[in-house]
Amino acid sequence: MTVGKTVRQAAAAAFVLSTPYWLPKALVGLRVRVFAAVNGPEGVIVPNETVGPEQFAELYAHPAADGRSKGAGLSDLFWYWLSPGPEVHQEHLEPGPRYDAVARTTVSILAGSSAQLSKAAADCAARVLDELVPGDVELVRLRDLMMPVWAEFFHGLVFHEPCPPGVRELITGNAEDVVNSLKNTRLRHMGRRARLTRYLLRRLAAGDLPHELPAELSGPRDRAHYLQGAFFNTAVVQMSEAMAHLLLVLAQHPDVQRRLAAHPEDDHDLGNVINETLRMYPLFGIAHRITSADIDLGGDVRYPAGTVLCFDYPAYHATGYEDPDVFDPGRWDRISAKDAHHIPFGVAANRPCPAWRLSPVVMRAATREVLARFTLHSSVSHTRPIPHRAPCLLVRRGHRLPAHRRAAVLAFLRVRDRWEDLGRSLLQLGLGTWMVADARRLRMAETYFAHHDTQGNPLPGQQAAGAAGPATIPRTAGPSGCPYPH
Repeated sequence: MTVGKTVRQAAAAAFVLSTPYWLPKALVGLRVRVFAAVNGPEGVIVPNETVGPEQFAELYAHPAADGRSKGAGLSDLFWYWLSPGPEVHQEHLEPGPRYDAVARTTVSILAGSSAQLSKAAADCAARVLDELVPGDVELVRLRDLMMPVWAEFFHGLVFHEPCPPGVRELITGNAEDVVNSLKNTRLRHMGRRARLTRYLLRRLAAGDLPHELPAELSGPRDRAHYLQGAFFNTAVVQMSEAMAHLLLVLAQHPDVQRRLAAHPEDDHDLGNVINETLRMYPLFGIAHRITSADIDLGGDVRYPAGTVLCFDYPAYHATGYEDPDVFDPGRWDRISAKDAHHIPFGVAANRPCPAWRLSPVVMRAATREVLARFTLHSSVSHTRPIPHRAPCLLVRRGHRLPAHRRAAVLAFLRVRDRWEDLGRSLLQLGLGTWMVADARRLRMAETYFAHHDTQGNPLPGQQAAGAAGPATIPRTAGPSGCPYPH
């Protein structure tokens, strides 16, 4: 009996200790199935058996793959996460004059010479790093460290003035709330987001904006929501995540890190590292488009109008390369980015990221500031969603950290990461299921288009949006459910 009891206890202990190695993946799979059940079958994922990687870009660039929000249940979920003001968020505007005007304005605000943009990014990074990492040895979360950098940077682009500390806190609080809800690690806190909206409304009312905003944004609140969504949600979040991926890659590839630190002026080498990082860890998981007309690419590739196409960036980026799972910056000396399956900023013919030119420039500048100050070390997992926010050990250059201490910290990070992943997966399952169900209940996109046309004009005889219950809009269903973009 004693031996049997000991065996059972050992088996139970082994089961518990092994859960961080297998349960998180099982919970992610369960989460995808739960969300698919709540959302219903919607979307055709590409690439797939019919649309291979060679036709992926052709389909993505097709003129009829241009719908963005209207007619897709998936839009209700994204509108929920990106509130307030998803109806004027550039990425969710329907094609037409309003989108064109907003896109031109965004490009204008982001404009600047490479030298100007690089200096602004370097100054912001230097200021934030010196403030937030005063010691010789610090444990940080790289996404958290980078977010104030981009809050200051984009505030400077929008207002042409330095970002006050209190405003930086508003921006980072807003951006963290958006990305944490997207990752399903926290619920939305609309009051936190509303504080930034009120700040932007005050600045607009005072005439402090040095840019002319589109007349197609009809009122102050639309204009505030446009600035909040484009620059202080998406831009801050995406640049923070891009830098977290890049710096975590360097922390886990010390030979690459040493080479870049020794030759900070080598933009070509750093550019290769950025290309490879964004290939392996694209910022977009799934981008969806709704077809506005029938698409026939020949053969068996035919999609009727109203089809929801889900473009799978990680799957596409994994095709057409030797050893696609190996981090190899040198591959970009052997292949051309424009000829490779590489679209980190989308495709030029279908709403490319407006910061496609700016991003590599400012990423290089910020990276040089980090490498000038610190060596980076990390032993945590690295996945595209990066929900752990990239834990990393920073050691100030010139400071000698004993090897045994560094090894102990890395062992701690590795073990903590496993157990955090377990707890976080359970949290994501619960919070994510609740938010998906709540988004389906609110049906924000569906309700909006029941009362407005695609250019934001009220429909004749319709009540104002939100004054009536949600209308029932027919949905398109594809042969496979669109995966949740975690």
